[in-house]
Amino acid sequence: MIKSYVAFDLETTGLSPETDQIIEIGALKVKDGKVVDRFMEFVKPDQPISSAITGITGITNEMVANARNTEDIIHDFMNFCEDHVLIGHNVMFDYKFCKMYATKYGYPFEKRGIDTLKIARKVHKDFESKSLGALCEYYHITNQAAHRAYHDALATAKLYQCMAHYFEAQDEKLFAPMQLMYKQKKVQPITKKQLDYIELLCKYHNLCMEKKCENMTRSEASKLIDSIISEHGNMQY
Repeated sequence: MIKSYVAFDLETTGLSPETDQIIEIGALKVKDGKVVDRFMEFVKPDQPISSAITGITGITNEMVANARNTEDIIHDFMNFCEDHVLIGHNVMFDYKFCKMYATKYGYPFEKRGIDTLKIARKVHKDFESKSLGALCEYYHITNQAAHRAYHDALATAKLYQCMAHYFEAQDEKLFAPMQLMYKQKKVQPITKKQLDYIELLCKYHNLCMEKKCENMTRSEASKLIDSIISEHGNMQY
C-alpha cells in the first residue's frame, strides 16, 4: 500500500470534459499514512448549474456565485497535488476534467494514478454495483455527504486502504500506480455565426455576458445559446 498520495474527487455540470465544467474540487493529501492537508473549493461554471445536477450534488448556483477566480483555483490545486500519485474512484473521469483545465491555463498535469473502481471490478466481480456508495456500505465506511467532492474523496481514500489491506498481497500489480493518459480533442473556436447570434440574443433580452464570447469554443458557445434560449426564450420577430 502506498503511504503518500492525493485522493480527489470533482463535481461537474455533466459527463463530458470537452463541454461540461467543474463546480467543486475536493481532495486530501496523505503522507506516510496520515492526512496532512485538505483542499475544498467551489468553482463557478460559465453556464448555470442545472436543476438535475443540483438534485444530485446539492450544489446550487448561489453556492458557487462567490467562488474565487477559476484560474487561481486550478493553479492552487495543481500545486496541492505536487508530484503525488492521484487516487480516485473512476480516476480517469476526474483526471480528464483536471487535464482540460490545466491545459487551458497552461499548467503541466502529467500524473500517475490508482483507480479504486478498477480494483473493485477485479476483486469484487460478484458485486451488482461497484459504485462508491455500494462499496462504502460493504466496508462500513461512513460518507457524511455523498456526491460532495471532499467527502467522496475521503471515502475513496478509506476504500483504497480497505481493499489494499485485504487484496494487495494477492495482486500487487493491480494496486500499482499507472500513468494517466488523456489526449484532448482538438478545440474548435466559436464561429462568427455563433458570436453574432449570441450578441443578438443578449441585445434582445438585455443581457450582459460576464465572459468574453470571443474566447469561447464552438461547443461552449452552443451550450450558452441553448442556456439563454431555455432561460429567456428565443427572439420573436
